[in-house]
Amino acid sequence: MHAPNTDHALRLNRALDHIDAHLSENLTLDDVARVACYSPFHFHRIFKATVGETLNRYIQRLRVEKAAAMLLLSAETITEIALACGFSSSATFARAFRDFYGMNAGEWRKSGDLRNSKKCKTDHKIRKAAVVKAVYDASTLHQWRLYMDETLNTTIRVEPLEEMEVAYVRHIGPYQGNGELFDRLFNRLFTWAGPRQLLNFPETLTLSVYHDNEPLTEDDKLRLSVCITVPDGTPAEGDIGRMTLTGGTYAVARFHLLPSEYAAAWDAVMADWLPQSGYRSDDRPCLEIYRSAPGEHPDGRHTVDICVPVKPA
Repeated sequence: MHAPNTDHALRLNRALDHIDAHLSENLTLDDVARVACYSPFHFHRIFKATVGETLNRYIQRLRVEKAAAMLLLSAETITEIALACGFSSSATFARAFRDFYGMNAGEWRKSGDLRNSKKCKTDHKIRKAAVVKAVYDASTLHQWRLYMDETLNTTIRVEPLEEMEVAYVRHIGPYQGNGELFDRLFNRLFTWAGPRQLLNFPETLTLSVYHDNEPLTEDDKLRLSVCITVPDGTPAEGDIGRMTLTGGTYAVARFHLLPSEYAAAWDAVMADWLPQSGYRSDDRPCLEIYRSAPGEHPDGRHTVDICVPVKPA
């Protein structure tokens, strides 16, 4: 995504958040432009120049990617999924799905996993699987022990997370393994928040929000928001947006990670734990909540909660 000026960024963030919140509804150029306080003509040009897609293509891609995940995770019919994702008819959905994935929705569903996506065909790697064992105690049955190696073992708990108001800086594009990018985004957020007395640790939480399903979304279109929790009513300013993160049931796995170990930890939760847990992914963003300050661990590790939204399978 090309960096807009601060006024454009404020309006664009407002539009992107509106699309996310109303993806299953009828979204027109006039409506979204009105949210961003632009004329439709100017908004169309600014959106394409900044995001790299036309508004209609962007909305259609998000709907198709959401449907692709639902086809593998839900027992609903193809028509029910199409309508739930904002398509006006099953025929419109069928054309859009084939355009993006080169197969029809029924073929995709029969494949049974994400490896048929164009991205997964090039990125799939063989790795050693983690060992998952259920942990039963007097207080909970919603707990598992994940055995990977001496440093990455952890306990996964299924628990509720409360709704959070956050201020954020957003990035569209590749991010995996790019520590410098995360540092730059958080530095921008902290530079804004500090003078406004919004950094009150440990009450203030620091987190990243991953808006897309990585196997389904091309790297240059992935959306990331780095965030801090803020009081209700905190205004958005310039390139600093504000949004509400919906609470709900999450699988929470706490790790102590080196920067190079994040991908392996996510793989263990998503590919090893989730399929045998009795849960499936829910339609909310995945989170990383950072529980230690930079430099707190002398060996360079970070304490982080990997949070995956779930519901019963």
